[in-house]
Amino acid sequence: MKYIEQQNHLPALKEKYPQYNIVYSKVLQSVLKKLDANYKSFFSFWKNGAKSARPPKFRSGKYFMTLVYNQSGFKINSEKLSFFHKANEIPLSFEVGNACDLLTIKQIEIYNDDPYKGRGNFFVSITYDENPISPITEYVDNDLYQAIDLGITKIVTAVNTQGKFFEVKTPRSDQYWNTKIDTIKSRKDHCKKGSNRWNRLHKTYRKMEAKKSNQIKDFQHKFSKTMIENTRANKIIVGDLNVKSMAQSKKVTGKRKRSQSRSTRNQGYLSRIIEFLTYKAELTGKRVIRIDEAYTSKECCVCGKRHNIPLWERTMKCDCGNVIDRDRNSAINIMKQFLSQNALWTGYQKFSDNLRQTGLQMDTCITANIQVT
Repeated sequence: MKYIEQQNHLPALKEKYPQYNIVYSKVLQSVLKKLDANYKSFFSFWKNGAKSARPPKFRSGKYFMTLVYNQSGFKINSEKLSFFHKANEIPLSFEVGNACDLLTIKQIEIYNDDPYKGRGNFFVSITYDENPISPITEYVDNDLYQAIDLGITKIVTAVNTQGKFFEVKTPRSDQYWNTKIDTIKSRKDHCKKGSNRWNRLHKTYRKMEAKKSNQIKDFQHKFSKTMIENTRANKIIVGDLNVKSMAQSKKVTGKRKRSQSRSTRNQGYLSRIIEFLTYKAELTGKRVIRIDEAYTSKECCVCGKRHNIPLWERTMKCDCGNVIDRDRNSAINIMKQFLSQNALWTGYQKFSDNLRQTGLQMDTCITANIQVT
């Protein structure tokens, strides 16, 4: 059964089950759309070879579903946001002040951040078309590029066409919260689920998780804005990360692998910072290009030899005499790959010359690799 078929059955379901009439009709359709989107996502992952993907599971009535009002079913009047329903005569309205004035609202959602039996807090999420204060600057290619390698220890290792490196160490605020969260979870596991003590500890646990997540997200927003504003390059090249595979334990076990998986997940999704960079760059007339970064940290940036080095080894030592930081090596390879794929031979040669001047010995095999490519 597909979405269209279920949507067409809604009138008959309302007659058979009168309790469905208390919900606005658009909300019922949005529930079906979300379920349809989840199944499409599952089949897309499955067809692309992700055999660990699983279809959506059944959720009982104990869970509060998200109520989506898509362009109708709500009104804003006298600084109040009101929603339509037929549950009773009590109005479902909220004081919003002038926050929604002059907004082109596309969709409004009511959701609970801990949906099981509605234990969490209810929020109203408003999606609207944003009109930027200043007009979007038109993109112009100024022949200046910057390649970025994202990581866990150093969130960004960047190199520009002048051969200058820029590195930022990750502020691990999650390490501060992890010990506190682990203590709360341990205490909660020794309580009966649903008891007053368990509920109190669970509420504290959720607050800590929210604070940790907000701190990481706040840093990523501020850092991505600063990075876009402080670079003269109008084109930024980043490696297309597969964060999901980075966090998988696979067949490797042990403390080191578990630590890597937790560090990857606790960085607020490394791929999210690419999204922040992308839309902030568009507002300032710049572009972010994603390219495949497979083996960029394992291949020597001078001779191209591939090394099977473990993740804990942070220095690349090649037989050709090249000794370089692993993240810097990856950033150089990302830049080389972009320039060669786009046939920017002049820029490639300038990049190689600038690297030599900054102290990195790049021999003539780089030019030979360009001609072959």
